Amino acid sequence: MPRHVGIIMDGNGRWASQQHHPRVYGHQNATQAVRDAVEGAAELGIEVLTLFAFSTENWKRPAPEVEALMRLFEEFLGRELEGLQKNQIRLVTIGKKDRLPGFVLDPLEKAIAATKDNRRMTLCLAVDYGSRDEIARAARQIALDCAAGKLEPDRITEELIPAYLDTASLPELDLVIRTSGEQRLSNFLLWQAAYAEFYFTELLWPDFNKAELERALVQYSKRNRRVGAVHGS
Repeated sequence: MPRHVGIIMDGNGRWASQQHHPRVYGHQNATQAVRDAVEGAAELGIEVLTLFAFSTENWKRPAPEVEALMRLFEEFLGRELEGLQKNQIRLVTIGKKDRLPGFVLDPLEKAIAATKDNRRMTLCLAVDYGSRDEIARAARQIALDCAAGKLEPDRITEELIPAYLDTASLPELDLVIRTSGEQRLSNFLLWQAAYAEFYFTELLWPDFNKAELERALVQYSKRNRRVGAVHGS
């Protein structure tokens, strides 16, 4: 069983088009898939589930779509907080928060504070997140620490760098799931996915469910994770 699973939730727009509705309709109908993924992960004993909720590139989408996404995020936080508490799920985020509107940031911080002591599972939302931005921010902080005399350059190793990433407090990423048939990372956890396994499904995100999550975990269980070593070494 993987400790840490990341999901790139893709295909809302295409799902809406198939239903002959605007793209926002797909986002509106994606919340059940989120609920199924979170509940399924908790039931199956996954320690951390990271969902790619909103990328740094998503700000480039049409303003009405961005506004609708933010409003849906606000509604999700208000609606799901009780469920997170009931299921003992801790909420955390990675990415930046400074560009989030107040009507999202306030309930987000409230939910993070309210669930901080929950221990059954951690739900990590990647919000205004891009892995290249994350790595650049980490590099800047390392440079500042070196300039301040807190860190010697020869101590900068691949073992040190994860401590400067947004995921520093989370276990290593084991499995990345992507819906909609696309087979790329799209700037999601690039450093963390170095030795992760991948599972790609043709399902569009609104159709994702617990059964598909279980199929991904069955596939994962059959993989031989050598992490660069020879089998059996």
